Amino acid sequence: MATTTATPTQETAKKSPLTLTPQAIAKVREIMATQDPLPSGLRIGVVGGGCSGFQYSMAFENQSGMMDKVFTFDDLKVYVDATSLMYLNGCTVDYVETLEAAGFKFDNPQVKSTCGCGSSFNV
Repeated sequence: MATTTATPTQETAKKSPLTLTPQAIAKVREIMATQDPLPSGLRIGVVGGGCSGFQYSMAFENQSGMMDKVFTFDDLKVYVDATSLMYLNGCTVDYVETLEAAGFKFDNPQVKSTCGCGSSFNV
């Protein structure tokens, strides 16, 4: 009777708490290429405001801040401050184009409710 020995494999990359789809990465790179000077990455965050209490924010950044976590998605650096990271854990950022609109879409499992227009959320 033949036996096989399975060796455990080590995970070489840590799972990021935030995910960017290939469409989102491509669109960020496209917009980034039009900036002068060229930014070093994208900042994603959560800020207070809107009907439901919080809003997502996206902006180009030239360097990380003291409390930032830096994630790399296909050579695109994404900066997230420690406070925002709590609200973005498990979130997927996508870029969608429909007949009615185009833009970045946040799919966040932590969101309990959103406002009527969909631009703000509550956890």
